[in-house]
Amino acid sequence: MQCVEQASHFGKVAVLMGGHSSEREISLQSGDAVLQSLLRSGVDAYAIDPVKEDLLQIRQSGFDRTFIILHGRGGEDGVIQGALEVIGLPYTGTGVMGSALGMDKLRSKQLWCGASLPTPAYKVLSGDCNFANVADEIGLPMIVKPATEGSSIGMSKVTKVEGLFPAWQKAAKSGANVLAEHWVDGAEYTVAILQGEALPLIRVETARDFYDFEAKYQSDDTGYICPCGLSAQQENALQQLALKAFDVVGCHGWGRVDLMCDQQGKAWLIEVNTVPGMTDHSLVPMAAKAAGIEFDQLVWRILETSVVTEGDSNGE
Repeated sequence: MQCVEQASHFGKVAVLMGGHSSEREISLQSGDAVLQSLLRSGVDAYAIDPVKEDLLQIRQSGFDRTFIILHGRGGEDGVIQGALEVIGLPYTGTGVMGSALGMDKLRSKQLWCGASLPTPAYKVLSGDCNFANVADEIGLPMIVKPATEGSSIGMSKVTKVEGLFPAWQKAAKSGANVLAEHWVDGAEYTVAILQGEALPLIRVETARDFYDFEAKYQSDDTGYICPCGLSAQQENALQQLALKAFDVVGCHGWGRVDLMCDQQGKAWLIEVNTVPGMTDHSLVPMAAKAAGIEFDQLVWRILETSVVTEGDSNGE
């Protein structure tokens, strides 16, 4: 990865935002924040919404690289990354394989289990499975979630066996695999990662059952605690775990790893985000600020991940 000193080195930059996913509105907010930051820094940047503009025209329009701020399907799942590689346009963040794996919570968990990294017990649900057996095997309460949605969309906390089927129905509307995962009773932490470095941890506190869509984007009552309250040794251990989890899934450049610590202090990996939010409620900018990195510098450094040196590649 190359440090860039002059805005002109980036050339003409397409900020990809919006898209088709259920996280479109959040992506537009994140994208506007990124665009305004790049413009303040003197970068020749333009908003591009794949819903409204033909992606294949980007190269013909003279763009030199892209800042991907598309959340969810079509943006974090390797699809846009693959399209950009086909047309030879550099992009920010993780490549095709890591994006696809990171977007899929089931595949991420399988990889972590294979690498002996801690992640809560889980089962894949279907409409005709024996929900009582699932409850016996995993234990109640549990969280039911779509495997390939972000922003906590389609998720439910289940405390009784009778709640499993309607929770599965809700999650299955996404059309993806549905996971039932053991509920971790404890503190939630998030670890932002930037250019191979884990930033200060943020502890997330919400009065809701879990850190859902409303808590993330709409509530003013959600607490973000940084410093997170752990000892330096404990925080470093979680940072190292997050970096390893990020690497095992094949992610690089920038992103975020979410984890929880149970009542005994044991850490459990929950998920990885390869294109996290960049809104005023978002966690990566908060963590960067705690590390002394202001928003415009953060955006600049993310854009640097689209500039590769010889032997490097966006793809894996």
